[in-house]
Amino acid sequence: MWKDQKERIFNRFSNDIGIDLGTANTLVYVRGKGIVVTEPSVVAVNEKTGQVVAVGAAAKEMLGRTPTHITAVRPLVDGVISDFEVTEEMLSYLMKRAGEFMPKRLMGPRVVVGVPSGVTNVEVRAVRDATRNAGAREVYIVEQPMAGAIGIRLPIHDPVGSMIIDIGGGTSDIAIISLGGIVRSKSLKIAGDRFNQDIISYIRNEFKILIGETTAEQVKIAVGSVIPDQPMETTIRGRDLITGLPREVVITDSDIREAMGQSVEALVASAREVLETTPPEILADVMRRGVHLVGGGALIKGLNDLLAESLQLPVTVAEEPLTAIARGAGIILEDLDRFKNVLLQSEDDLPRSS
Repeated sequence: MWKDQKERIFNRFSNDIGIDLGTANTLVYVRGKGIVVTEPSVVAVNEKTGQVVAVGAAAKEMLGRTPTHITAVRPLVDGVISDFEVTEEMLSYLMKRAGEFMPKRLMGPRVVVGVPSGVTNVEVRAVRDATRNAGAREVYIVEQPMAGAIGIRLPIHDPVGSMIIDIGGGTSDIAIISLGGIVRSKSLKIAGDRFNQDIISYIRNEFKILIGETTAEQVKIAVGSVIPDQPMETTIRGRDLITGLPREVVITDSDIREAMGQSVEALVASAREVLETTPPEILADVMRRGVHLVGGGALIKGLNDLLAESLQLPVTVAEEPLTAIARGAGIILEDLDRFKNVLLQSEDDLPRSS
């Protein structure tokens, strides 16, 4: 009883924050305010002084454009922390930004963080420690497909099967959910970043032009599609690998389809693999209710139609797929007791009195 009373007192003096910690973008949800920060997961560091120069959109603009003493880095690779200190700095900056939308409190916030499904205990601890060091009082970890399902209001607690595919920047998570748990899941490193690398490799091999990640992403958004529809084209500029001089070339939607084809096939095959191991009663639910797509990759033109044709199931793109996970983290914060079973538990989940 005293523990519950103490917890209620703590909660009156702290804020609640939900974070979708993504490889490409990080979104921050503040309880009562909604999503208040959306920034690229990029940090620019001055190598001479070790100080952070810029975070988010300002740092992303520096990618590929920095002098030798400044490095623009992405501290998360394939959905997990690759640079602990830089991730901590990024989280601290984003939580301070979120603080502008919150009333001043005496204590650090309670934070729910979304991570890819299938992360190891070491990776979970790294996220937890980085978030605590950035100023959080309590940290709760939830798998991103579960947070996405909660964010789009799927009935996760009911005895009915739901299938969700979250295509992010570093990872894609495929999950079957029922009775508040993940029944079957698969996490693969085929997502937005892989598609960008596919485009870079294809343009280098076919057109003998070198482009950067930012250009590849712009091309993917402009003319990327996975099934033929109306013809699209765009112009890109890069360095000619033969002459070393700048060159311009026109890229079509069929070029991008060919570039991403192998990765898209692997994604579809993984979704089929998850379905093949799903219990028949749950599979019957999925056949009736369909598959839900969230994450930035859900916006690739024609991907839902290709999945529907390949899986023989209805596939829908969720409303506002980019923010589904952050919204789910926010819903969890609204009623932590109800959703405590969906969190990744460890001894660190116990309330801290400091």
